[in-house]
Amino acid sequence: MKKTIINIEGIELEVENVRKDDKAAQLRLMAYEFKCIRELAGMNRVDFAKWLGIPYRTMQEWELERRLMPEYVLRLIAYKVKMEKAAGRI
Repeated sequence: MKKTIINIEGIELEVENVRKDDKAAQLRLMAYEFKCIRELAGMNRVDFAKWLGIPYRTMQEWELERRLMPEYVLRLIAYKVKMEKAAGRI
């Protein structure tokens, strides 16, 4: 499948193109994007959940493709990670 570069609040990720009507593929893509952002922060799931103030189980469900994360939440998290990295706090 063809890959493309996407930009989430200044964080660039290489991802596969996904059709808008393929809900399973959208779920996989969102989970992948979230995992990449967490790894960019250099944290495991437990630490990332605590740092963000998000229940661990909710974050786990997003990352394991069991629940679709709202896109605005992904963008807010990406922005926070980017700003905290730029400030040298993570």
